Amino acid sequence: MISQSGTTDENEKGGPFVVNIDTKGNNLFHQVNKDVNSKMEFSECNCAKCPIVEKICRLENGKGPKWCPTRTGEEALTSAMKDYRDPEIKEFARQASIQEGACYANRDAKPFIMIPTKSRIEELFEFSQRMGYKRLGIAFCGGVTHEASILSDILEKNGFEVVAVSCKVGGVPKEKIGVKNEEKIKIGKFEPMCNPIMQAKILNRAKTDFNIMLGLCIGHDSLFLKYIKGLTTVFAVKDRVTGHNPMAALYTSKSYYQKLMKMEYGSAEEMKSRLVSGRGKEETS
Repeated sequence: MISQSGTTDENEKGGPFVVNIDTKGNNLFHQVNKDVNSKMEFSECNCAKCPIVEKICRLENGKGPKWCPTRTGEEALTSAMKDYRDPEIKEFARQASIQEGACYANRDAKPFIMIPTKSRIEELFEFSQRMGYKRLGIAFCGGVTHEASILSDILEKNGFEVVAVSCKVGGVPKEKIGVKNEEKIKIGKFEPMCNPIMQAKILNRAKTDFNIMLGLCIGHDSLFLKYIKGLTTVFAVKDRVTGHNPMAALYTSKSYYQKLMKMEYGSAEEMKSRLVSGRGKEETS
């Protein structure tokens, strides 16, 4: 098992342990089966499909399948806990956990009933205040300019300086990155490319304390995260159909969005399903 010093401890029976830390900072050891290779194949890991109810990652005496990263990810855990020793990282993680707890009411009630009390935007400026941040950066999609303006107003009202950059900054035509005319949204028109790298560089130059992504497209958000130097959070992601709430498609995957599981995306059948059928010729008397 991994100790706080990053070494591997053995129990009396010679079995490796996995370390968790309880709320008082004490080490909680879970014995791992000896037949499990500590150097697991992480490609086999899928916590989303874990069949265990009493999970080892959540309970002191929990269990996990043989591919469970809590049981077999000793090397990754050692490396991660080493990173938490960095004072800035440790404090950020500590404040994030405090913020998590602060989002629920009546936490001392027995039995505990989960009662959430804070929206994402309330958490955003509350966490930023906890961290002592003064200057916040916003990288937003031009399609949510109105919402970015509201977010900026709310943050400024709560005492923050805001540096906000639209995705179309630079006004660079899409042809500069090889986009063909027929691949544009509006064919035959001038269309500026989304420029997440420039968004990141402007916020880096502004020396923002913390950054917020708002509605960036898939792929553009990835490039922003690659080039931004400071820590970044996501306020909302782009979903043109669900009002930027991609979870809606998952919530309705057994009803209105059942095609996600029943049709092969891009197939003729699936493509046809996107079309709205006409009513045909109206009957005339």
